[in-house]
This record gives sequence, structure tokens and C-alpha cells, in this order.
Amino acid sequence: MAMAQINDDAPAAIVTSDQTQNSPIVIGHRGAAGYLPEHTTEGVVLAHAMQADYIEQDVVLSKDSIPIVFHDLILDDLTNAATVFPDRKRADGHWYVMDFTLHELRKLTVTERRSPSRPWKDKGNRFPLESGNFRIATLAEHLQLIQGLNKTRPNEAGVYAELKSPAEHRAAGLDLAKAVLEVLSQYGYDSADDHIYLQCFDEAEVRRLRKELKTPLLIIQLLNQPADPAKLKSIAEVADGIGVPLNHVVTGKNADDTPQLTELVKNAHAHALQVHVWTFRTDALPEYAGSVSEYLEWLVAAGGVDGIFADQPDVVVEWRIARKQQVNGGNRFRLLNDRDPEKSQADK
Repeated sequence: MAMAQINDDAPAAIVTSDQTQNSPIVIGHRGAAGYLPEHTTEGVVLAHAMQADYIEQDVVLSKDSIPIVFHDLILDDLTNAATVFPDRKRADGHWYVMDFTLHELRKLTVTERRSPSRPWKDKGNRFPLESGNFRIATLAEHLQLIQGLNKTRPNEAGVYAELKSPAEHRAAGLDLAKAVLEVLSQYGYDSADDHIYLQCFDEAEVRRLRKELKTPLLIIQLLNQPADPAKLKSIAEVADGIGVPLNHVVTGKNADDTPQLTELVKNAHAHALQVHVWTFRTDALPEYAGSVSEYLEWLVAAGGVDGIFADQPDVVVEWRIARKQQVNGGNRFRLLNDRDPEKSQADK
């Protein structure tokens, strides 16, 4: 394997690997969102039982600056805030997480998403709307739960936390990054060797995490738009990988039934960046994908991705096990970046 040193602030990483016999990490997307409402503690337990390598936590702050696990800045689509607090909506007609204390947020129930603009909504295979007694949980509670399950179950799951809209938090006088790093440190996540990734779309905040806040944790720069080599080189100054939509890697199918691939993974690996893709859903495969196994084969063996966010993490785990058996065991894909040993000790 070829090794490359990025700079003093970013670790050395694996650049090349025989992807045809290696496995991607499997990340439980918002827990196990294909089976239970997203980011619930019940979803965490299910993702862990399904042997996800990492479990995702989107993080926002309450009014009293407590990191909670919740995807949106607003409460409308996932909770009963409109019923419990009818007079607390803003002028724009929405209920915002950061307008409520943790004590107030505890009064809400969480449901499956109500918004209809999702291709799996009319298939009837997601958790029933307005059903159950799910609650908002804090980041600390999720960390405690995952660490407890790591002790009681044979597999170990890592943490994959996203900082949601840090600029909007700052505008409200809240520092999301500092609050999250403080909680992570309290639970022992303070080294590049720890089983954790941080991710964020805000490029300025990613640089702040590495340069100003000097976190040694592995960082993933999330991207909505395809990145050229110059962009990847800039990202590699501070980040350990990129998180991109599935179609940034596989764009379609050729006439001979082979996948149409971009150069993104090759270019990212050339800059020692991992590539994690989102979001794999068995109930929302691209039209050109003939089956789950075919699509995963294209993403991993042909496309070379290093990690997959999945609403149904068990499906990817089962595919990975089956494929490793087909290639005589293969090798467990080593995804945590290799660091210079002396620098790793200095970071601790």
C-alpha cells in the first residue's frame, strides 16, 4: 500500500488498495432509518444488532446548548411540536430546535418523516406514521448507549457525528462544534485512533475543527457537488475523507451492463482521502440498478468506495459477508487512516 503524508495537521492515509477483495465500512444512516424513525435510541440498538460498523448521529443544539441527536434545525417534520407548543412557532411558521430547552424537547414525540417527497414513501414498508412513543435523545445518551452495547455485544460500533448548520447556530449565539467536541471528550473520543468520524458540509467549519479547535479526530468533508482534483487537494489539507451522494461515483449503466463510473474515487484516493457515499436504500435503488447485490458490487468492487451509509445496514453487512466468502475471505478493509506513530502518540 502506498502511503502519503498530507501535512502537519492531517494524517497520512492509505492511498491504494485492492478494492476487489476488500470490504467497505457500513454506517447505519441515522441509526437504522429504513426500519425505525431516524435517530431514535431504538434505531441505535437495531443498527448495533445489525452489526453496523458505525452509527450516525446528526447533531444540533437546544436553546440551553445541549447537543441533541436530530437531523433538522426545525421540528415540524419529525415531531408533534405544533401540537405541544402551538404558540412557539416563528414568523416563518416553523418550530426551531434551538428555540427550546432540553426539558421542553423531552415533551415531544418523534415520528417517521411526514414529508412526501421521498421515493420510498408510497411503498408502505417504512415505520407507520404517528406511531410509537419515540423521544428525542442527547448526544451523550447515544454515546453512552453505543458504548454500553459495545460491552454487552460481540461487535463494536463506532460513532459518526455530523455538525448540522454550524453557521446558523453561531447566528443564534451557539457554538455547535465546541459543544459537540466537549461531549465527545467526556466519553473518551479525543484521539485519531478512536472509533469515530466527524462530518460537516460547512467547509469553513471543517477547517476550524482542524486548525482552530485542533481536533485530532478523523474528519469527513461532506459535498453536495462533484469535486475536481484541485478541490480534493484543498480538502486533503484538513480532512481525512469526503462524503458524497452515491451518484457521484456510479452515474448509470453502459450498454454492456457495466457501471458508468466517475474519476472521483481515484482522484480522492490520490490525495489520501477516503470516500464514503450516501445513502444506500433497498427501497430507492436507481432505475439502472438491477438488484441490491449488483449495485453494491458496482459501488465497492468497481467504484472503490470506502464506506456506505445505509438505511438498511443489515443488507450491506450481509452482502459484505457473502462477497468475502466468494473471494476466499479477502481482507477486512482497513479504513482508519494510518498515522505516523510518533505523531499519533503526540496527539494523545
